[in-house]
Amino acid sequence: MFDDGQEKPEASTQGKAVGIDVGLTHFAITSDGSKFDNPRFLTKHEKNLKRKQKQLSRKRKGSNNRNKARKKVARVHRKITNCREYFLHKLSRRLVDENQVIVTENLNVKGMMKNHCLAKAIGQVGWGMFMTMLKYKAEQDGKTYLEVDRFFPSSKTCHVCLNQVGSLPLDVREWTCNNCHTKHDRDINAAINIREEGLRHLTCGTRDKAVQRGLGGFPHERLRQEAYRQTVSRSNRGRKKSTTALVSG
Repeated sequence: MFDDGQEKPEASTQGKAVGIDVGLTHFAITSDGSKFDNPRFLTKHEKNLKRKQKQLSRKRKGSNNRNKARKKVARVHRKITNCREYFLHKLSRRLVDENQVIVTENLNVKGMMKNHCLAKAIGQVGWGMFMTMLKYKAEQDGKTYLEVDRFFPSSKTCHVCLNQVGSLPLDVREWTCNNCHTKHDRDINAAINIREEGLRHLTCGTRDKAVQRGLGGFPHERLRQEAYRQTVSRSNRGRKKSTTALVSG
């Protein structure tokens, strides 16, 4: 990125909005159902990298052969970096060109790297670099880039009726809402919720957790009120059964 001396165009929200959820199996999942595979460049070049590093470790320190081996290792690392950056540039450019509003999650990548089981996989995908590219490219083109809170329960919330499940382990990739019985793809559902939360921020100008009136696909207030009435009705029936049991006892 460089400064060409020209003023950035004013950001506009008139146009198509997209929510983007990132992952490990698929690098990015959009709210319109598109999935982009994780290329795993480090894994592809890992065997070659290990061989070059082993050759380096066998060379005598300070020798010309060790210096040559060190350069070979550096070339493999540079190739991995170039492949990753090319992929991220290409994908971020496509998403910015096709959409006017781009909404992602504000991820704590450093915190996620503390999970030793996933640290290597997270480290090679480049989520932070991808978000940075989306942001500056959107600003250059007069588009709107938003990040929703990392604690927003995008995966556990049904985008149809806003019912939220208690827990959803990472190995569960599909789930069915108990309230409206809609079957969800975990990642696409999360991307849709991210988009709608971002649109709510734009429209309402607040980041409070709320079930507000539908924005670009959110269900109408009537549907939410009906779901609420059903929940209250079930709760009242449960109380009546408990009271009857106590009286009869």
